[in-house]
Amino acid sequence: MNKFLEWSGVTTAILYSLLVAFNIGLEFIGFSLLTISAILIGLWSFKLNHKGILFLQLFYITAGIIGMFRWFG
Repeated sequence: MNKFLEWSGVTTAILYSLLVAFNIGLEFIGFSLLTISAILIGLWSFKLNHKGILFLQLFYITAGIIGMFRWFG
């Protein structure tokens, strides 16, 4: 399960980065992937007691939610 959380979080973060960088109108999906990635990697870091990574993921979750709200605002 730890490998799944880690690598699915990494994969969704890569997809998020590409969607936002290509600037093709899929930013909302990108920010959604950022939020999903942060949750997955956050769970992984919590389970393995990586406090610094967990703190970073809390910031990314916040950034993803802000991005989704601002996309419609």
